[in-house]
Amino acid sequence: MTRVVAVRLDSEGDVLLCGPAVRALAATGDVDLLASPAGAAAGRLLPGVRDVLVFDAPWSGYVPPPVDATRVARTVAELAARRYERAVVLTSAHQSPLPTALLLRLAGVRFVAADCDDYPGSLLDLRHRRAQGRHEVQAALDLAVAAGGRPVPTPDGRPGDALAVRTPLPDVSALLPGRPFVVLHPGASVPARAPAPDHATALAVALAAAGRHVVVTGGPTERALTAHVAEAARTAAHAPVTDLGGRTDLAALAAVLAAADAVVVGNTGPAHLAAAVGTPVVSLFAPVVPADRWRPWGVPHVVLGDQEAPCAATRARACPVPGHPCLTGIDPRAVVDAVDRLAPVRQGVPA
Repeated sequence: MTRVVAVRLDSEGDVLLCGPAVRALAATGDVDLLASPAGAAAGRLLPGVRDVLVFDAPWSGYVPPPVDATRVARTVAELAARRYERAVVLTSAHQSPLPTALLLRLAGVRFVAADCDDYPGSLLDLRHRRAQGRHEVQAALDLAVAAGGRPVPTPDGRPGDALAVRTPLPDVSALLPGRPFVVLHPGASVPARAPAPDHATALAVALAAAGRHVVVTGGPTERALTAHVAEAARTAAHAPVTDLGGRTDLAALAAVLAAADAVVVGNTGPAHLAAAVGTPVVSLFAPVVPADRWRPWGVPHVVLGDQEAPCAATRARACPVPGHPCLTGIDPRAVVDAVDRLAPVRQGVPA
C-alpha cells in the first residue's frame, strides 16, 4: 500500500472538515495525519486515519509557538522514518502550505500536493488552485481528488463528502438527562466567534422557558463559563439545566451531541462535530470568516448573526467592534424558533 501523510495543522474543527478528503486519500493507501496538538484528538476520530502524528507548528494555530530547531528536526526525522511516498497539505484559503511543504521535502517525501497561489519553487509537485466559493469541506476534497484520491462514503453509507467520526462512540447515558434535550455550547476556540457569557445565559433561559431541557457543554478550560450559564439559567427559568463543562473528552462530546435534538453553538469545533454525528445545528455565526465557507456541513442548520457587521471578513480573533453586536444582536426568541424548526416539539416532547 502507498504510504500517505495528510497534513492539517489547525484546530479540531478544521481537522473534522477535512474528513472527506482523508477518506478519499485512504482509498489509495495507508493514511496518517500530521496534526497540531489542538487538532490531534479530532484526527483520531476520523475514519480512514491509521495514525496521528503531532507537530506544534510555529506558522499555525491561535497562539503559535516560537521557532524551535530541535522540535522541527525531530518532526522531520519522524516523517522520514515513516518513508511516506505522498503528502497532501490541507490549508484554509488564507494560509500558505509552503512551510509545511519544506518540512516534508526535508523528510524525503517524493510527492507533495497543496492548494497554493504563491510560487512554490521545487516544494510542490501538484500546485492545485482552489475554486472560488467552495466550502472548506469541498475545497479539501477537491485537492484530495486532484492528488489521486477518490470520494468514499462514510462507514454508515452517507455520501463521500459527508463528515463522519469513528464509531462506536462512548456510552454517555450516565451524563444525560432522561428526556430529550438541546445542547448549548457557549465557548469557542477563537473569542470573536463565541457569544458573550450573559448572552449565552439569555439563550439558555429562553430555551428552558420554551420547555427544552438544556445541556451546557464546554472543555476543561470552560468550566467557569458553563457553570455560570447553567446556574444562571436554572435560577431565571426555574427549570433543570445540565452542566457538562469539562466532563467530556472529544469522543464523549460527540456522543452527547449525537443524542441531542439540536445544538446551539458558534462557529467552532463542536459545530462541525455535531454535523459529523448528524445533529442539526443552530449556528451563532460571527462573520469574521465567511459563512459560505465555514457553515455547518451536510446537516439541517440555521445560521444566525449579522453577516454584514463591521467585523465581516476581518478574520479577527478578538471582536474589533464594541459590544460584539454581530452575536449579541441575536434575539433569544430567534434561537428558540430556529431550534423548533430543526427539532419540532409535539405535545411538549421533541419529535
